[in-house]
Amino acid sequence: MMKKNIHNLERIFRILAGVVLVTLAFVGPANLWFLLGLIPLATGLIGWCPPYALFGINTCKLKK
Repeated sequence: MMKKNIHNLERIFRILAGVVLVTLAFVGPANLWFLLGLIPLATGLIGWCPPYALFGINTCKLKK
């Protein structure tokens, strides 16, 4: 099961970066680079990053 491994502040940054990149589809020259924005947008919304899980990285604060 996917456990949350992205801190809330990082999630906000990822969502904002993803939205900015996705909006490039509607502004500026037409190209497919906006699709890269879907990656940070999805990981920010889900709260789970596959490479973080693969390498054992967790930016969430530990509960004591």
